[in-house]
Amino acid sequence: MKQLLILLAFVSSSCFAQEEITTTLIEKKSLKADWLVGIDNFEATYFIKNNTFKKATSKDTLNYSNFQLGQITSANAFNSLKINLFYSDFNTVIILDNRLAEVAKIDFNSAENYKNITHITTGFDNTIWIYNQDFQYLELFDFQTKKTRYKTIPVSSKVLDLTSNYNYCWLLTDNFLYCYNYFGSLVYKIPNTGFTKLQATKENLIIKTNDGLIYYNSKDQTQKEIKTSNMLIKQFFVTNQILYIYTLNFLSKFQLKTD
Repeated sequence: MKQLLILLAFVSSSCFAQEEITTTLIEKKSLKADWLVGIDNFEATYFIKNNTFKKATSKDTLNYSNFQLGQITSANAFNSLKINLFYSDFNTVIILDNRLAEVAKIDFNSAENYKNITHITTGFDNTIWIYNQDFQYLELFDFQTKKTRYKTIPVSSKVLDLTSNYNYCWLLTDNFLYCYNYFGSLVYKIPNTGFTKLQATKENLIIKTNDGLIYYNSKDQTQKEIKTSNMLIKQFFVTNQILYIYTLNFLSKFQLKTD
């Protein structure tokens, strides 16, 4: 009986260990930012400081500000050639190129069909995903033609976060996490069991909860805890199996071992 209990304990601990993903700290450096937006494949760091959007490289730092539009509500640099900034006070989106020059300005107040926008993220080609609060659905909006290409079915609970890559868009609400393809069709929907923020990593997700970070595998729909030291996570970002965690004035870089 004693041997059986020991065997069960070993099997149980082994199964639990498989539900964790380890990380290795590579670097920790100082960064004074109000909000970390992301890091690209060339190690350029995108962040917001004093309502100014910044792109910092080893050579220089570029700046973009538009104080007439109020505070920057959100920013997305997934496509560094078509960065999008959202100013909710004026219901306006600015598209920037990799030198932070304006490519497009979309004022949804003066659009042909008024749209009350609360969240945006990057789409493919010349598109952005926008959440239309009045109709409670996502739209894939072409910022060159000023037309909506696709719409999703409305959702019924409060939106918490929105993230994307070129193939998928994930919408997090109080009740559910939704995944859509680039035609606006629902791929899957799972209950929100404490998720607060999202970041896409290829076809999968890094999800923040009140207890830390978890890795969500979209293919087999499994969740694994990401083991990091006890950190007060302000923002996080993932690129090429590298996990970046921003705490107060420090940016930590971890090797993420998901395999």
